[in-house]
Amino acid sequence: MTNTNLTGEQLGSLRETAAAFRALHVPGRPLVLPNAWDAASARIVEEAGAPAVATTSAGLAWGLGRPDGDRLDRDAALGAVARVCAAVRVPVSADIESGYARDAQDIGNTVRAVLAAGAVGVNIEDALYEGAAPLRPVGDQAERIAAARAAADTADVPLYVNARIDTYLRGAGGIDETLERAAAYLAAGADGVFVPGAADPVTVKALVDGVDGPLNILVGPGAPTVSELAALGVARVSAGSSIAQAAHAVVLRAARELLGAGTYDSLTGGFDYAELNALMSGGR
Repeated sequence: MTNTNLTGEQLGSLRETAAAFRALHVPGRPLVLPNAWDAASARIVEEAGAPAVATTSAGLAWGLGRPDGDRLDRDAALGAVARVCAAVRVPVSADIESGYARDAQDIGNTVRAVLAAGAVGVNIEDALYEGAAPLRPVGDQAERIAAARAAADTADVPLYVNARIDTYLRGAGGIDETLERAAAYLAAGADGVFVPGAADPVTVKALVDGVDGPLNILVGPGAPTVSELAALGVARVSAGSSIAQAAHAVVLRAARELLGAGTYDSLTGGFDYAELNALMSGGR
């Protein structure tokens, strides 16, 4: 079980870090997050200059040998988040999928574990991976967000709750459905709204204008640039699982090349051994 007991000093540090992370969400000057999935990738992202680190639930699950989509248990997921937090000095936000919880009440236990791990933000998604419905009912999801907010408030830590809406990603609705969910989640206590799958400028602008809070957009090849999204008023830009996917693709290409042609060209441009080793010798 994850130890959720925090000292007064730890809580004070979390409050300061959470406030600093919250302040990074500025419409038009977005927080850019090259998502990490383990301690090494987190430290590399920090070294690259990121002001914060966010985990990708997919990359984290893959790193633990599991598929994405609510297949991890809370202790395994938050143990990995704790290792990320211990590896960096910048604020960390944890992608906790649907909350690793059976119901809204259990979300509070997850949030307490998130804080104990050292993270000061969470993504909570409304996708469902069991049953016919692609998304959780709005009221149920709002209750889960409210429970997360209450747990953080009880700890007196201004945890940044990012409500992920999977209407576009799951083909479960357009702008009207998304804005309805966004309003409900913000009213329940979310701080910002994340709409993966919506990246074309017209849709992004409609979301920026219609969401009464900071908007987070998922990016990857083919998406508008960060500067273009900033001009539209986006407050947060996330790479999601795309960097992890690219890293694992290198493993596959290099393995196939080595086992097939017996050559090593796929490994050109790799991290210098001494530089990477030195980078891993640091820590929080």
